[in-house]
Amino acid sequence: MEANQISYPLRRHATIKEWSPRIHYAQFQRLPTGPLPERRIYDFELLYVSQGEAATTMLGQRHHLSAGQLIVLPAGVFHQNEAISSPDTRFLGIHFDFFDELDILTEADMIVSEDHVQYHRFAHEAVTDGFQPLSQEPVYTPTLACVQLMEQLVQEFTLRPIGYELACKALMLNILTHLLRLQPLRSRSLATPYSGKLMEIIEEMERQPDAPWSNAIIAERMNLSLDHAAKLFKGMAGLPPNEFLHNVRHREARRLLRETDLSVEQISEQLGYSGIHYFSRLFRKHEGISATAYRKLSRVL
Repeated sequence: MEANQISYPLRRHATIKEWSPRIHYAQFQRLPTGPLPERRIYDFELLYVSQGEAATTMLGQRHHLSAGQLIVLPAGVFHQNEAISSPDTRFLGIHFDFFDELDILTEADMIVSEDHVQYHRFAHEAVTDGFQPLSQEPVYTPTLACVQLMEQLVQEFTLRPIGYELACKALMLNILTHLLRLQPLRSRSLATPYSGKLMEIIEEMERQPDAPWSNAIIAERMNLSLDHAAKLFKGMAGLPPNEFLHNVRHREARRLLRETDLSVEQISEQLGYSGIHYFSRLFRKHEGISATAYRKLSRVL
């Protein structure tokens, strides 16, 4: 087969112990409204939307991404990203390969120049028994724990303390595991006739986390019993409704602490928490530090 007729992404069946991811780039990004040029990359990218909305057109399909979702961009596949929100959309991007097979010296080394394509450099996607390839259905809604791991990876890669390479590899393996474990939940949710209504509710919770969401409200919206609605919700979102809502609120709280000068009390009120003391206690429980300390640390990085 001619090099330009190869089907991408390239895939390699491998046992879990053969996975050895290497990080080439990990950073928060802010992009102004509008489409970026179409491109291909030699490695893989996890592109997570931390604020706003975005879209990626790939293999003839346009994928819409809301805040809290990520897309897997595979090596060798043409794609075009677009920031939809105004004045900008904020991302967390991680470039990596699965088998430590690429030497990346600069960011330009990750992007394919179509005038001089180096076909031997396209990275392989690891595929293992029990899971479909991560890029096969490329859009994911990661758990709060997974998002925290991605942010920790960015911190390690940015500060580069002694042993950061090993820390990044361990974090990336954990992130990939989280995404793989979402696949069975997502597959089961696609089989329910309520999936469309559930997705509407989930997207509304993402947009309005301050609203008084409850199991009873969700069950009423779906015209189902409390237990049945909660079970279907967990099947699609991977978490019960109350935990999912907390994850959305906590993620938004961290964003507001990083990106605004709102007081901790104002953030607590804006996100629908019952009081600043409750908010502060939950924040410390999940982050290990206070909201004020988190704000100071985030502005150092």
